[in-house]
Amino acid sequence: QHNADPQKTAFLLRKQWALYSVTPLYGFSNAHLKHYARLLSAFTAAEKQKGLAVEVGVELDIKVTVSNIPDLKGSDRDQDAILVQLSLRSSASRKNSEEKLVWSGCFCCVSGDHLSENLPEDFTCLPLFLANGAEGYTSIVGSWFQKTFDCCFRRLAISPLNLSWMAAMWTGCQVDKTTSAMELVFSAPCLPYPLDISYAVHPEDAKALWDTVQKTPGEITQEEVDVFMDCLYAHFHRHFKIHLSATKLVKVSTAIASAHCDGIIKFLQSKYLAGVLMLLTELAISQIQ
Repeated sequence: QHNADPQKTAFLLRKQWALYSVTPLYGFSNAHLKHYARLLSAFTAAEKQKGLAVEVGVELDIKVTVSNIPDLKGSDRDQDAILVQLSLRSSASRKNSEEKLVWSGCFCCVSGDHLSENLPEDFTCLPLFLANGAEGYTSIVGSWFQKTFDCCFRRLAISPLNLSWMAAMWTGCQVDKTTSAMELVFSAPCLPYPLDISYAVHPEDAKALWDTVQKTPGEITQEEVDVFMDCLYAHFHRHFKIHLSATKLVKVSTAIASAHCDGIIKFLQSKYLAGVLMLLTELAISQIQ
């Protein structure tokens, strides 16, 4: 297990990332990142001219950088993560103008090396893509990558089952300052109006419950996750007479990370970053296969 340099992966923390799964990239090479940045820059400018400008009224120049992050992987066989960043600078005062980062995208594969074993050598496997910034930029960058490397992007949703796994796993993690409660958000189906139920559990109580449920430290089974959730449901029903099992789990927030069923994630601890990315890589791979 690689320990990523916290400095080099800090850009991932405390931002909202939209998740995508990406099929293997054909003909992609780490040696040509600067060239890709130039091509993507020209493509973005052309798309902007079509009237897809994200910022109106100011003549803005978009600077594209594409770089690799060797730190962001689970084993030596994983591909280096690739970071794509879009910055704006106004062309009026280009000499001294500040660049403003407006969009970031990160392709990565954390412990997904078993996927690349059977791949022909012209393909690069970076199944998980994270995007932070305006959706307009995400679709421009996505369409350029799809055209250039013959790959396909799909939004990665997180099922209620996977969210309950995250709740259990992250509850069991040791955090120095356990200040934030574990919060579960449920959506009540079949109502004429949307109704969300928020259920907050003190982190120490949640951990104590998980410790009674988990049989082998470091290993988690589906049965344990089910028992953990059932205990939480039973406690809630005792107090509020509401059957949470009849609702849909849509969001989990813990001190480690928060995840929403729409495929939105926020990483909160650099220590557990690789572990969370490993889980998301697995979800992305299962969606591609």
